[in-house]
Amino acid sequence: MSYLALQVAGLSKRYRLGEYSSDTQLREVIVATFSKLAGRKREPVQEVWALRDMSFEVQQGEVLGIVGRNGAGKSTLLKLLSRITAPTTGSLKARGRIASLLEVGTGFHEELTGRENIYLNGSILGMKKREIEQRLDEIVEFSGISKFIDTPIKRYSSGMRLRLGFAVAAHLSPDILLVDEVLAVGDADFQKKCLDTMDGLRSSGRTVLFVSHNMAAVESLCSRCIWIEAGKLRADGEARGIFAEYMRTFAKSSAGTVALEHIETRTGNGEGRFTHMAFLNTTGETTNYIRSGDKLTLRLHYRALKELRDVVIGINIHNEYGTLIAASNNWATGDDIPIVAEGNGYADFEIDCLYLLPGRYYLSLWLGKWNNQQDVLKNCISFDVEASDYYGSGRGIEAGFGLMFFPSRWKSCAPQDRLVLSEVGAV
Repeated sequence: MSYLALQVAGLSKRYRLGEYSSDTQLREVIVATFSKLAGRKREPVQEVWALRDMSFEVQQGEVLGIVGRNGAGKSTLLKLLSRITAPTTGSLKARGRIASLLEVGTGFHEELTGRENIYLNGSILGMKKREIEQRLDEIVEFSGISKFIDTPIKRYSSGMRLRLGFAVAAHLSPDILLVDEVLAVGDADFQKKCLDTMDGLRSSGRTVLFVSHNMAAVESLCSRCIWIEAGKLRADGEARGIFAEYMRTFAKSSAGTVALEHIETRTGNGEGRFTHMAFLNTTGETTNYIRSGDKLTLRLHYRALKELRDVVIGINIHNEYGTLIAASNNWATGDDIPIVAEGNGYADFEIDCLYLLPGRYYLSLWLGKWNNQQDVLKNCISFDVEASDYYGSGRGIEAGFGLMFFPSRWKSCAPQDRLVLSEVGAV
């Protein structure tokens, strides 16, 4: 029998910038103290609402996906649920033990070994020593760092911290598990282990709240999703529908010529800036009709505020679930751009054959060196790929056959007599 695992009612969180709160880090206090001694004027206090009037319920055994842009309030929500920080207004009720993996290494003591930190985290969850010991070997095996389990955590890499952190959070019998975009740190095999584990938790009746920008991972686990925007609950419902609506908000246009100049959700130092982009067909004309197997050119227009050297221009293509399908840049192809003159210019990205199956896709663009990026636009453009009769068979290339297609042909090597017998048998 299912019961209510989480109840959130009117939850809000306000931060007063320039003031210390109960969750202010010691490092921030030290910096502010020395700034004051040096005579730096203190900035006036500003109020920022990270969350406003958030209300929802989660049933026991439910895996709830949480999506939203960076800064929307997702991490703040999980910190409130895990009681790392207290709400300004509103209330939340949770039934059972809550384990959280919000940041790499959260809950670890730097001076203690991996083994000692397992016992520490178990104690925090209210577990007895005997209970922890029963799960110790399983945790160590899952993490894959048995060789270093008696090494202090401060000597662990971020990947090792992640492995141990997830193993601890998932195997110490939490009733509710909170996971915040940490799977991106691990390798593909470990990510699969984590997803399988969370699926197992769901099957065993545990409750999971999962924050991720990987829509495919969220969809595989979650039947329900909430969408947070600017600290408020924008939508709550069936996962696939929420994903589709959420991804559509990233795009400025469906294809053709797309204005990029005034997009605000961008990063980089601004020394170079994308202004617009156009899809061109084989005759050099702007098009919004794109098919599987097409030869296509993406013309990326930019403006340089000064002369730029050794510039790298790149694109990433994601599907509607946030899965990276393909990426390219001029450095990888050997098409070096030694100098970009001040002013306006463009670069052409030529695709000999578009290996995408029919569906909707999203483009991300970036301009600059690896350690000095001038302009980064994430999921700024959407475009639809239509079916085509690439093989001339009259049957077309359809969606649902994976993520991409590759030009190919089939040939039969069966002996002729077998073919004849087959034909006779068919008659």
